[in-house]
Amino acid sequence: MFDDLPPDLDRLHTLRVWHALWLARIDAKIEALRLRQAEAEHGRRTRPRPPEWIVELGIGTGRRPVQVHAGDCHMAGSRRRPVGRDEARRLLATGLTACTHCRPDVQLDVVDLSPRRTGRRRSIGARYRPIS
Repeated sequence: MFDDLPPDLDRLHTLRVWHALWLARIDAKIEALRLRQAEAEHGRRTRPRPPEWIVELGIGTGRRPVQVHAGDCHMAGSRRRPVGRDEARRLLATGLTACTHCRPDVQLDVVDLSPRRTGRRRSIGARYRPIS
């Protein structure tokens, strides 16, 4: 028979205490991980939805709107506030610039409001003339 335990009672009690302490540590770790997973799941369920549209705000007193973004745009700065669809359309219609990455003007069907360039376009070759 396979018996590698000590033959005396004192050492067996010591091993029992040592294993009981390890079981307590393992049980505490299991409980902490269960609690952490439950908290993470609760956070995922109760997290508010991202806003549909956001306005990036400028620096300083008054913090005027600078640019309109879609709610999930990664190019929006840290100074922002959520806005509704109607307010985003109104801001774009009054001349506020739209983000060139998420293109909220296209998504909101507010197009061709950007100022047009005047004058003739030059070709690339016209810029670089050979030196003679």
